[in-house]
Amino acid sequence: MYNSIYLTTTEPHCGKSIISLGLTRRLLRQSQRLAVFRPIINTASEGERDKNIDLLLSHFQLDVPYERTYAFQSHEASELLAQNEIDKFLSRIIGKFKYLEDHYDFVLCIGSDLSEEGTAFEFDANVAIAQALRSPVVILTNASQNELDEVLGPIHMALDAFRSKGCPVVGVIVNRAAPERTGELRETLRRDLPPEIAYSVIPDDPMLGSPTLKEIADHLHAEVLYGEGRLDRLVPNYMVIAMQMQNYLPRLKDQALLITPGDRGEIILSALEAHRSSNYPPVAGLLLTTGEKPHPAVKRLLDGLPDILPILAVETETFETVSNVNSVRSYITAANPTKIALGLRLYSAHVDVDAFENRFALIERRGISPQMFLYSMTQRAKADKKHIVLPEGDDPRILRAAEQLLNQNVADLTLIGDETKIQGMIADLGLNIDPQKVVITQPENHPKFEEYAQTYFELRQHKGITMDYAIDAMRDVSFFGTMMVYKGDADGMVSGAAHSTAHTIRPAFQFIKTKPEFSVVSSVFFMALEDRVLVYGDCAVVPRPTAEELAEIAIASAETAKTFGIDPKIAMLSYSSGTSGTGEEVDRVRKATELARTRRPDLLIEGPIQYDAAVDMSVGQSKMPGSEVAGRATVLIFPDLNTGNNTYKAVQRETGAIAVGPVLQGLNKPVNDLSRGCLVEDIINTVAITAIQAQQVAGSTAVEEGA
Repeated sequence: MYNSIYLTTTEPHCGKSIISLGLTRRLLRQSQRLAVFRPIINTASEGERDKNIDLLLSHFQLDVPYERTYAFQSHEASELLAQNEIDKFLSRIIGKFKYLEDHYDFVLCIGSDLSEEGTAFEFDANVAIAQALRSPVVILTNASQNELDEVLGPIHMALDAFRSKGCPVVGVIVNRAAPERTGELRETLRRDLPPEIAYSVIPDDPMLGSPTLKEIADHLHAEVLYGEGRLDRLVPNYMVIAMQMQNYLPRLKDQALLITPGDRGEIILSALEAHRSSNYPPVAGLLLTTGEKPHPAVKRLLDGLPDILPILAVETETFETVSNVNSVRSYITAANPTKIALGLRLYSAHVDVDAFENRFALIERRGISPQMFLYSMTQRAKADKKHIVLPEGDDPRILRAAEQLLNQNVADLTLIGDETKIQGMIADLGLNIDPQKVVITQPENHPKFEEYAQTYFELRQHKGITMDYAIDAMRDVSFFGTMMVYKGDADGMVSGAAHSTAHTIRPAFQFIKTKPEFSVVSSVFFMALEDRVLVYGDCAVVPRPTAEELAEIAIASAETAKTFGIDPKIAMLSYSSGTSGTGEEVDRVRKATELARTRRPDLLIEGPIQYDAAVDMSVGQSKMPGSEVAGRATVLIFPDLNTGNNTYKAVQRETGAIAVGPVLQGLNKPVNDLSRGCLVEDIINTVAITAIQAQQVAGSTAVEEGA
């Protein structure tokens, strides 16, 4: 089940405060360890707190440090997104979110305040954030003064946007609907929305949108002449008083703020008396304009009255003052318990809480988001830093990756190659690589070169190699780097940017060898699709595995998936599903499935199964009803290298998926191969993966030694 929810709006001024209040109160009934998170906030000045966050923290006394509750000020986010730095943008948000996820039971995420100028831009950012955080979404829209199609249009656009990115939508709340239209809106939503989407309509209450006298005073920089202790009064109406007393009194509106020049003593006094009279509606207060103050005689009278109405004064002319008052935006704040109570009553009365909770409980979690996967991978590597050797130290891509890896403290590095040449390349490329943080060595100049050659000779002399051959082999960067790993002078190796796969992994086959429980070395690719991460195996090493080898590949791939936070649901792929197909190829997959299940009954394994039935819920349940894997597969095992290699490349090219790998599995110590067309990001990801594999090896060794 999910442990977060993302509240987002379709347009500005939808009334998030009411919904976030209601959600928080409900969530606190299920868990006291609740956190609030806003990816982007927009405060007017340095040091000012976000009003929505402050409301929830203060009113519910949530034990969350304010600085942990947001990732960006809006101007910071806009700058990054304008520079197309989407990865940096999402990485920071994920980091902040992960802290809260790790320290609290549930996280209520609240989307950014959409501005009139950048609504579409900010909405897209909210979709990207919800996708990255893997949070189910509640969509909030505003029905105020909108026709029916103007209400439904933004809802459908939002539903399409979130669902196209794989973001599950819990439901839709329509806020600020005209009271007489709420029934019509509910019926329209019932007919118009997909049946699995919960919905509710909240009628407009003018008091919630009404500013307090304090908000007006602060916005206008008004001087408070009287009634300072009563500025929490709500102001639903404004009236400019220019008439004589007998003409304006019949026009008085309930709780109106009366705006008049400060020298109109008769209006001031008559308003005070009208407020006290049972024959006229109560007055919220007075706002005196033009910089004029009450005449001393009037002031003396006012000073002697008990419990006087709030009276504010400004320097501006009456027309300008009215314009300023009309621009006041009202908020529900912790300082206004009346509004909080009213908002919570509206939420309880009009939101179908049970429908929303039932929908939330039924949403099936579909793995980790690509952005979260890549972020978590880097963080795990940094948490227990390992030493990785990079044999191709004179490749510019390797050097650019090394700069980022060292600056981010992902791993300690050894670069193999001519030191003078590499240092010259670092200078020519303008890289900032601290020579104190990296080891650069040429095999022949390394102090353990002869020891490594002797070890290789001893390991391979039964194959007829000579000492001279061993010395020549150690001059090869792949052999030398692999020997560093074998001897424990490095924790893992990453190579292949300038060498073939065979050249990279041959030394590992020769002397690092496979783990006792495996007879074959295989590989997986982590396929970071738009909405989830899948594991593909084997797409790089074993050309045509036997049934026994295919079973081993499935088990090894499941363990690799677990290591990287992916819950393994294993699909043994073939051209037919279930018992429908026959023939040598499908029988081999069927036998491999049975062997894997026998060896690891704890794993969810389905096969033979076609690709579409493995990943598409409707197809999977149609072809293999009741299967726990069909439509939900996270680990996909291909029957041979031809199928796997072509499929991963086709998916990568046609969908824009990020393919991380190949990641070798089954070896005693981690050695990983790069594509010769790899990018700097591919190298960084592969080094992080290798470091995590090294952590696993170290953990297993520690357990064995303890035993």
